[in-house]
Amino acid sequence: MDGSGLLFDEFVSELRCRSVVVSYPTDQPLGYEELEQHVRSLLPGDEPFVLLAESFSGPLAIALAASPPPQLKAVVLVCTFARLPVPSFALQWTRPISLLPLWRAPMLLTSRVLFGRFRSAAKDVLLRHAIDSVAPKVWRARLKAVLSADKTSSLCRIHVPLLYLRACQDRVVFPAASAVISAHVPGSKVDSIDGPHFLLQTKPQESAAAIRAFAVEHGLAL
Repeated sequence: MDGSGLLFDEFVSELRCRSVVVSYPTDQPLGYEELEQHVRSLLPGDEPFVLLAESFSGPLAIALAASPPPQLKAVVLVCTFARLPVPSFALQWTRPISLLPLWRAPMLLTSRVLFGRFRSAAKDVLLRHAIDSVAPKVWRARLKAVLSADKTSSLCRIHVPLLYLRACQDRVVFPAASAVISAHVPGSKVDSIDGPHFLLQTKPQESAAAIRAFAVEHGLAL
């Protein structure tokens, strides 16, 4: 959700292919529509590519895949959602929640939720740096965007191969989110990996291996 791109170095190294980490502006309170235009402007236009989106970025990837750039060949979604599986009676609380300064939550709590039993002092330092790099007004805008996002209707327009990596110990995005996506995208694949919400950061080898196997299955070169 920080959009800084600071937390992907180990995973990108394990992926062993040319990768471009797209960062989001840290000082502009942009919603999903504005961020989609930002990402589109940075996608490759002259070579095939696979689009990977983690957590907050899932709705962006779904929107992009529903109206795909010519060179998009596949999508990988990691611990994310088309819409949050929030019961209808709880929707009234989304606005109050969006006003909470969640970026100021104690690091011990935040780290345990995101890293689970794989947390470490080094990971805490990196996470703190990523959180602090984003302005409070941007955090508020992104939290509001998450709580109101619903790209379910866009899923049926995705016609490229789709892989969903689900974390078995995810305390942020529940299994119902992956079920919604797989139910609306025929032929999509869900792989479960024993890890927390920050799956790419705590299980980089397993995540990269699953993605490489998916690419081979669909004849894609990474």
